[in-house]
Amino acid sequence: MTSFKDDAATTQQDRATASDAGAPEPGGRLTLAGILETLAGGRLPIRFTAYDGSSAGPPDARFRLDLVSPRGTTYLATGRGDLGLARAYIAGDLEAHGVHPGDPYELLRALADDLVFTRPSPAMMAKLVRSVGVRHLRPIAPPPQEARPRWRRVAAGLRHSRARDAEAIHHHYDVSNTFYEWVLGPSMTYTCACYPRPDATLDEAQENKYRLVFDKLRLSPGDRLLDVGCGWGGMVRHAARRGVRAVGVTLSEQQAAWAARAIADEGLDDLAEVRFADYRDVAESGFDAVSSIGLLEHIGVRNYPSYFEFLRSRLRPGGMLLNHCITRPENRTDPAAHGFIDRYVFPDGELTGSGRIISAAQDAGFEVLHEENLRPHYAMTLRDWCANLVAHWDEAVAEVGLPTAKIWGLYMAGSRLAFEQGGIQLHQVLAVRPHDDGGVGDLPLRPWWTP
Repeated sequence: MTSFKDDAATTQQDRATASDAGAPEPGGRLTLAGILETLAGGRLPIRFTAYDGSSAGPPDARFRLDLVSPRGTTYLATGRGDLGLARAYIAGDLEAHGVHPGDPYELLRALADDLVFTRPSPAMMAKLVRSVGVRHLRPIAPPPQEARPRWRRVAAGLRHSRARDAEAIHHHYDVSNTFYEWVLGPSMTYTCACYPRPDATLDEAQENKYRLVFDKLRLSPGDRLLDVGCGWGGMVRHAARRGVRAVGVTLSEQQAAWAARAIADEGLDDLAEVRFADYRDVAESGFDAVSSIGLLEHIGVRNYPSYFEFLRSRLRPGGMLLNHCITRPENRTDPAAHGFIDRYVFPDGELTGSGRIISAAQDAGFEVLHEENLRPHYAMTLRDWCANLVAHWDEAVAEVGLPTAKIWGLYMAGSRLAFEQGGIQLHQVLAVRPHDDGGVGDLPLRPWWTP
């Protein structure tokens, strides 16, 4: 959301703030608005007001942030990165004006485009610390919606152990099926859609995504499909409607219950099944295809070898794998999520580049046939999810509470911005399990699906 620029020397921005930031407090301390404007180098793109009576930024700015309580100051001062901002916002100590809480995208974009924090000189940093006050530098309990820090999650097992993975999935996916219905729409699909046209609806785009996966996997009536991390069973039901015997697995009990009802309502019981289970508990093998749509983000990079080896073991020779997941634009950085995303959205989530994913699949014995990046499509998907949340805001707040609803608006709007700017991407990787002689059967020489 913001960035820092090193500046070891005392700058002009260190020594001056805008006239409306409020007079210095007794003892030469800066007001809260003065602290923010000092850090921003006097270039605030929004209006900021604080409970101490100070304000900064253009009076006629489209967006405004109001810091309304001392607790918010403590959250901002003690939370690293975006965590302090998220805590203050979720707890109601930092109020946003000019955007809907279900879709604060425009505010986040203004901050990302125009707010650059400078790194103060040591002398100015000391002054800022004195101005904030020692009492605000002592961490306090975060909002109750926050997951435990990683070091405290060890009680649930090592990262990406079965027990800890189950707890992480429960934190994110067992919010409320009713809430998800309002956000995701009738498809109940919580993964990137694929828009056939810029003006396509979300439902059209999700159906088109399932069509694309189905076609890439070359599925036909009578084939067997395993869908790992199946969510509410969208891919399973799509395949079953076309005569494919499909088994899905999810670690979310609420997802499995919803999917079972949907399968029964459509009369697909003889072809479709969704299990509340770990994908590693699937005993059957010889599947014609495996789809993994939005699961790899929860697996952990160190577990990629065993993940791909297991999926390969479930396929018949010549069987196809489609892996669809969020990625980073490079393969060098630490894959672990931090800050707001790790504590409020995806505990223990890990993202890496498509290069690592392809390498792990190849090393497990797959032949990679094709990969593509659907990054713009995910930005559009998140746009439409936010629009759904705004349209059902009152019902969503009544269902899950205001803090949780705000978390989802912030998370989806921020993710949309990250996809638009290329900070994260979405890759589909198509691979095949070769026969023992290295052959891959009768695959066409060129892609056989419609983009």
